[in-house]
Amino acid sequence: MKIVLVRHGQTENNFLGKIQGLSNSLLNDTGRRQCQNLRRRIDKIHFDYCYMSPLVRAVESAFILVGDYCEIIPDKRLIERNMGELEGKPFTEYNAYQFWNYTLNRSDFGIEPVQDVFKRCEDFLKYIADKHADKTILIVTHSGPYRALRYLLNKETLKGPLLDGRIENCQYEEFEIN
Repeated sequence: MKIVLVRHGQTENNFLGKIQGLSNSLLNDTGRRQCQNLRRRIDKIHFDYCYMSPLVRAVESAFILVGDYCEIIPDKRLIERNMGELEGKPFTEYNAYQFWNYTLNRSDFGIEPVQDVFKRCEDFLKYIADKHADKTILIVTHSGPYRALRYLLNKETLKGPLLDGRIENCQYEEFEIN
């Protein structure tokens, strides 16, 4: 199975440096251009299916990327991490190292525990591996699930802090799963 993992295009909240979490927001003009540019970069890949988060920014991204030629399936396991009381606040109010520490597994301020994010992403990967073992799958999601899926697909150790750099809007990576 081949997986292409994509983070949605830029929204106004991304541009302003605000935490989005479960809030629904459309792509801004930059985000739409990012998706159109990515579509040109991945246009030689034949996708059998596209799974996406049901949040609007991921839906819009998926439809720009493959909406005219590939079945698109929403899946709640790909939804962004619930950021609780921090949603809508500037990223400067969020200590990512504390909340992306697998061992600490913090849930202060109503933030979804990081281990829960990993569990739903792991469940999703098992589901598509069972259902689409020989297919090429596009996954359009958010930075939180993207990070978790990348760790799981790379079979990296899940302990301590799990921050290994920023995940940009419309960033993508390809994975071959045997």
